[in-house]
Amino acid sequence: MINFFNFKKFGEEYLLTNDTGRHTFVSEDTLKSLIDKKDLPENVYNKLKENYFVYDEHDSVFTEKIKWLIRDNKNYLFASTALHIFVLTNICNMSCVYCQAKDDTNIVHHKMTKEIAEKSVEIALCSPSRYLTFEFQGGEPLANFEVLKHIVEYTEEHKRGKNISYSVVTNLSLMTDEILDFLIKHNINISTSLDGDEELHNHNRTFQNGADTFEVVTNKIKYIQEKGYEVGAIQTTTKQSLSKAKEIIDTYVSLNQNSIFIRPLTRLGTAERVWDNIGYTANDFLRFYEECLRYIMQLNREGIDICERHAVIFLRKILQGYAENYMELRSPCGATVGQMAYFYDGNVFTCDEGRMLYEMGNDAFKLGNVFDNKFDDLIQSPTCKAVCVSSLLEGQLNCCDCVYQPYCGTCPVINLAQENDLFFKNAKSYRCQVYGGMLDIIFRILQENNPEDIKVFNKWIGVEYNEEV
Repeated sequence: MINFFNFKKFGEEYLLTNDTGRHTFVSEDTLKSLIDKKDLPENVYNKLKENYFVYDEHDSVFTEKIKWLIRDNKNYLFASTALHIFVLTNICNMSCVYCQAKDDTNIVHHKMTKEIAEKSVEIALCSPSRYLTFEFQGGEPLANFEVLKHIVEYTEEHKRGKNISYSVVTNLSLMTDEILDFLIKHNINISTSLDGDEELHNHNRTFQNGADTFEVVTNKIKYIQEKGYEVGAIQTTTKQSLSKAKEIIDTYVSLNQNSIFIRPLTRLGTAERVWDNIGYTANDFLRFYEECLRYIMQLNREGIDICERHAVIFLRKILQGYAENYMELRSPCGATVGQMAYFYDGNVFTCDEGRMLYEMGNDAFKLGNVFDNKFDDLIQSPTCKAVCVSSLLEGQLNCCDCVYQPYCGTCPVINLAQENDLFFKNAKSYRCQVYGGMLDIIFRILQENNPEDIKVFNKWIGVEYNEEV
């Protein structure tokens, strides 16, 4: 019997995938024989059976066997809203060329109050999940450190047996010894933005007065590391990044970063308004991404440990059948059921992207308000149901038959902002080309089956490589 699968031509072979997340490469003759239900060589048949493309058992027995694999591939569905984002302020002392949290038209500064903060925490603590992450964002969240501190202390006092981890996304410029001591004391993860070498970073990210930021940020990173504490970094790709793949990676290595997230630019906020100056085509990004990925793999072969985070997320699904809880690459996506965002004014949104769209004047992804609604109200809201339905790949016309459906995801916020529709309908859209192209690159490396490359991939996902396999 043949299990359902999707396929795509890959050079002289075809890539096959199924709902368990398993994949294999086969010849055109094998694919035709499989579809026509003709006899296959024993070794080919056994490989297809091992990866659940064919089966000998009764349908019910086979279904019972693969349900655990599908369960692993959708493990995030068995956990409630775990990520809670607190947008503490829209104040920021930097003026980044691509800022996705504002569109430069809002000049009124706001901060979350302690009352709104406490109401937000109470809602977050009502999530059935025992393990929660509270993430602080802005603007620049350290511009409202008083409320950040209050949220942590209030949460620790009222967490009712929950396990809470904290993180802050900051440009580091306002970091003081007092703030750092508090973050270290409460084991709050620190993440900052670092776009590349000095020239590139200073082009993308300046202070409001136009002054450079690279030296400030890198000095703060080094200072935190000298304290024995880690600080992660986030990269955003602009048009000016495309010619600097090596320089970007080398900068991360020089600052002892063991991972880098090569991220395409999202057309929200300022980035949408100035896209002609900083944007690029999907093909431009994919050439850049492959250059970055190949160089990172080369560094690994030379003994330098650094991984590319997008590749790690995809590889866990492809090679392990396990999905990290990365909100953008889920089906349905993580909006509301995986994360919520609490805005400084008390409004609650499906996700960080939803509140970004709100700052652009569109409140389509507003779930409610901390003064008017409880956690159950937000989860049961029509908005939550709409984003779940519209981000379920298995029900999307252009996704259900895609070979990358087990590994991908769609974003209703981006769909609405770019296509004026919650549902993904354009298979040639920028986002679809980017994620599909990234998976093309990764599967091409897997198809090449270079032992050194496979060894690097396995190391990134914590699997010991066996050359006999």
